[in-house]
Amino acid sequence: MRALLWGTVEAVSSDNGDCQVLSVRIADDLRTARCFPRLVGRAVVGDRVQINTWAVELGLGTGGCDFIVAVDAEREPCAPAGHVMKLRYTPLQHPVLAAEAPESPHHAALTQCTSLGDLPVVCTGLHSQVAAVAAAAKWETGGTARVVYVMTDEAALPIALSDTVRGLKAHGLIEATVTAGQAFGGDYEAVNLYSALIVARSVARADIIVVGQGPGNVGTATPLGFSGIDQGAALNAVCALDGTAIAVARLSFADPRPRHVGLSHHTRTVLSKIVLRPVIVPLPRLPQELSAQLRRAVEAAGLLGSHEFITVDAECGLQALEDSGLYVTTMGRSIEMERPFFLAAAAAGLVAGQWHTCAAERWDGLGQNGGGH
Repeated sequence: MRALLWGTVEAVSSDNGDCQVLSVRIADDLRTARCFPRLVGRAVVGDRVQINTWAVELGLGTGGCDFIVAVDAEREPCAPAGHVMKLRYTPLQHPVLAAEAPESPHHAALTQCTSLGDLPVVCTGLHSQVAAVAAAAKWETGGTARVVYVMTDEAALPIALSDTVRGLKAHGLIEATVTAGQAFGGDYEAVNLYSALIVARSVARADIIVVGQGPGNVGTATPLGFSGIDQGAALNAVCALDGTAIAVARLSFADPRPRHVGLSHHTRTVLSKIVLRPVIVPLPRLPQELSAQLRRAVEAAGLLGSHEFITVDAECGLQALEDSGLYVTTMGRSIEMERPFFLAAAAAGLVAGQWHTCAAERWDGLGQNGGGH
């Protein structure tokens, strides 16, 4: 099995500026490969390219496509955006303008801010939850809240890989993105998750933050060996920075794997083993039998006394996503097949929207009272 192959670009199927989909001829084989121009340059028909085929050869879902490693063509030199390297100490390391860096126009402001100030932050476990969270938060706030997505570096590293993020921005459901750690390509770059949250608040001016891994969750059927465990790290970061931490519960009644049926072991593990402080956990209103099953799972995991569980009628939030026209799936299953899964994400978005609205009303009240004295 060969992991690196050379071929010739026969066609450019799509090019959104940050990600190209190419047809690459290798002898008698025509393969589809993705190219990230900021890493290797933009490819054109006729270019000789090297592709990484590992994931396809292994038949993997995570990382399951070919990627361009190098383009054998002359390119114009360009000045580095900044001095902070992402994908550090790999052949594809590249400089970015980190929002916190001294050369950034935001550096001075970020030296003064280390708190989220009660801002609602929804922490997801899967990338497929982000769209329902954002759509519901927008619906709850009448479209007035600025929603910013922070992508962690536990799954896909290039945010350009996400069609979901591209669609959410095009439909006005998120205003900006921040890529944290080794993830790259957001509207703002950040050195780590903590600073990314502050960048989202202070630089991107978020009213509501959604944070979580990008596409490509990894799981191993072990208690701790899954990339979505960074949901717990995100919840801890939000609490440490004085934000309002809201956890999206992973629910399913269609997943064939017993460990994910009802309240997924991912959620149970994050809330029982990883999170160090109480957080808000919205659960959607479901048919009585399913709700009873969820309650038993929460009780059996010993979570009721540790976190604040809220039952939310989330249908309006999920309807907002459906009305947007965005097509989203989770593990290849549609909203119709996994309605409780997406309702749980919408429930978290609605709670974040309500928190933002109530906070704004409190501030308005304080301003009016202050003006009266």
